[in-house]
Amino acid sequence: QVQLVESGGGSVQAGGSLRLSCAASGYTYSSYCMGWFRQAPGKEREGVAVIDSIGRTSYADSVKGRFTISKDNAKNTLYGQMNSLKPEDTAMYYCAAASGGYCYTSRLDFDYWGQGTQVTVSS
Repeated sequence: QVQLVESGGGSVQAGGSLRLSCAASGYTYSSYCMGWFRQAPGKEREGVAVIDSIGRTSYADSVKGRFTISKDNAKNTLYGQMNSLKPEDTAMYYCAAASGGYCYTSRLDFDYWGQGTQVTVSS
């Protein structure tokens, strides 16, 4: 059974930082495309950052230079380091995994999704 469990969300002031984590189990973690996605109230889910099986990364323009995606294959854990947070970053953040296909932030048809962790940024 595939499980993705996010943690690390919280409430911060603008300019602050948070580190998201996603613990994965139940599949061959290292061979998957992994990603962080977010959804704000009243808005569609959007891709934030992805990392493929060999560590290549891609970011949404809105977070470039402020968000870093990384993974530790030995720990089956995906990370998302968010710096210089803005109020517009406020959303539920989801971890997701895809077993095949392209590894792009524009892709939303990932195979597995976590339950999400809330990030709230106040001005």
